[in-house]
Amino acid sequence: MGRQQTSVHPAARDALRLLGAQVRAARTLKGWTGDDLASAAGVSRRTITQIEKGAPAVSIGNALSVAAIAGVPLFGTDDPGELALMRARAEERVALLPARVDRARREVDDDGLDF
Repeated sequence: MGRQQTSVHPAARDALRLLGAQVRAARTLKGWTGDDLASAAGVSRRTITQIEKGAPAVSIGNALSVAAIAGVPLFGTDDPGELALMRARAEERVALLPARVDRARREVDDDGLDF
């Protein structure tokens, strides 16, 4: 039995295709074959092909690892220190948010009746 078809938001689909094109361009500029990148990333050649096509079923960990190994800047930076700082800032913001979100309770409109 194969994987289920993944429903992808149009913006996410565009982002996957953009990342795939960036990985392919970076790999080609380095003179690497798909097999070279697959070996460096510890994934299969098929996974590289799927990433470069923008396939949504590839795990986000594999996609980002392959991109980083190929030399694609992640989140607008290729500086590991800057990326770590961005991560820390995001974690600080998340820590300030409530631990959970509850749906607002609906007010009951009893038309001023007092039972």
